[in-house]
Amino acid sequence: MPTKRHLSDLETEPHAEVFPGEEPKTVRLSLDAGDHVPKHSHPDREIVCYGISGTVELTLGESTHEIEAGDIVRFDGDQDISPRGVTDATILLVLALRDR
Repeated sequence: MPTKRHLSDLETEPHAEVFPGEEPKTVRLSLDAGDHVPKHSHPDREIVCYGISGTVELTLGESTHEIEAGDIVRFDGDQDISPRGVTDATILLVLALRDR
C-alpha cells in the first residue's frame, strides 16, 4: 500500500523527513532568506534536489549552483554540501543509497 503525505502537513523546521525511517530518505528543507546549512556530506548517497519555491544557492564542493522553483539537480553526496536561502525557499531532497 502506498504512503501519501502532503508537504504542507510537515511541521518540523527547517528539516522535515517526509517518510521517517524509510528509504530513500526524503527531506523537505525550508530556509528563510540568508539562512544556511553548514557544509556537510552524505557519504554513500546519490542526491536529487527539487526546487519547490524561492531560490537556494547550493554549494557542492568548490562550485555553487542557484536552484529555483522547478529546477532539479542530481549530485554525489560524498562531497561537501551547503544550501543557503537566497529568498525564503523550500526544496525537496531525496537521498538514495548508492548501489555497492
